[in-house]
Amino acid sequence: MNKLTSLKSAIAYRLIIPVIIFIILETALSYFVTLHYVEKTYDRWLLDSARSLLQEVEVIDHKVSVKLSDNALDIFKWDDVDTTFFKINVENIGVIAGDSMLPSPSADIAAEQPFYSDASIDGKAIRMVSLLAYDGLPGKVYIHVAETLNKRQDMMIDILLTDLIPQIILTLLISLLLYEAINHGLAPLHKLADDISQRSPRDLSPIPETQVFTEVRALTDTINSLMEKLSTAIASQQRFIANASHQLRTPLAGLKLQAERAQREDNIPAMQPALSQIKNSADRISHMITQLLALARSSPVEGAYQMETVDLYDLAKTVCVDWVPKALERNMEISFIAASPPYFVKGDRILLSELLANLLDNAIAYGHEKGHIAVSLTSQPALCLSVEDDGPGIKDLESNKIFERFYRIPGSSGNGCGLGLAIVKEIADLHQIKLLLLRSVSGGTRFDLQFNEVDN
Repeated sequence: MNKLTSLKSAIAYRLIIPVIIFIILETALSYFVTLHYVEKTYDRWLLDSARSLLQEVEVIDHKVSVKLSDNALDIFKWDDVDTTFFKINVENIGVIAGDSMLPSPSADIAAEQPFYSDASIDGKAIRMVSLLAYDGLPGKVYIHVAETLNKRQDMMIDILLTDLIPQIILTLLISLLLYEAINHGLAPLHKLADDISQRSPRDLSPIPETQVFTEVRALTDTINSLMEKLSTAIASQQRFIANASHQLRTPLAGLKLQAERAQREDNIPAMQPALSQIKNSADRISHMITQLLALARSSPVEGAYQMETVDLYDLAKTVCVDWVPKALERNMEISFIAASPPYFVKGDRILLSELLANLLDNAIAYGHEKGHIAVSLTSQPALCLSVEDDGPGIKDLESNKIFERFYRIPGSSGNGCGLGLAIVKEIADLHQIKLLLLRSVSGGTRFDLQFNEVDN
């Protein structure tokens, strides 16, 4: 089961989370950049202290000595936040001044180049700078100055709070503004949803687009298009039901009348005319119901068809053979002519069979008795299935009406219900078949069905 996701939450996450990530990265970058310069500044102060001690180194009687008064020492070590340490030692002699517990760096120290290192005294972390001096001196003199890290840590915290607190406030303000903006932006969608939910199931009028965003208009246009199609389909179905009920009422009434007539007769021979009429009415009703079901199945709204690759040659030949007995009842012939098969098309086999069956039924019903019906299948210039008869033909004035449901040409023979050609038109449109009404060579009617051929 798919988890439902709120559009508001999705937009908020995609906007606020990147803002938070950006602010965190910007804060971290600012912190480390500032920390670099803080370290650099305090290291310079530490180096200045080491160089000031170097000024106090003297050579007396070829010996290195340091003269620091108590006041000078107090001034040097004075710091109300950190503790300062120093040590001066001479090569081969040892410590001559300062704090002997101050550790010496493990790495070699280059002359006149400050060397910075991190160490600890009594469990407290310290930062230390070391200098090597021997110009004008009888030996190498090492000067080490160190201090604890309290000022540095306080500065780090100050920088972090100074940079982070405004960023947090800014993030909260941006989040609040984004939340309000999202609510305001989605308000028309909520109103649209409320309007649609309050509609009657019979209300298929278009959705108003006066307060709809441009990005949402594509959705409303699609819904309105669907509404229009549904409205058209429902109206068509309602007309179909009304017409079908009207057409079925007449044969049913005749069937009932003939049954009552048969009941009034006392012997079988007298019942024969009524029974014959009952059979004809039953056949007509059966034929009409079959066509109504075929028409309903061919409707795109129903969607019960299945498109597949169909061999049109095999299908046409089979249908023609099936309708030969019906043609023989009127002493008519059916011929089928086709070039070398196969001819493959995309469609529903049952519906295509119904299409050709209705054309043959129409040709048998309205062609001349003892006439001829020709079915041909050609591939040049396009794949075309033709059905023609030698009947009286269809007048030009009627050519646009014969495909309407339940329409029959006034004065025409046969007992059809006016659904056969309507079914042909529905199935042809469903399969995107070009349907042409022409006049045959003998003056009868010819229907051409132009298909889109496909590879097997």
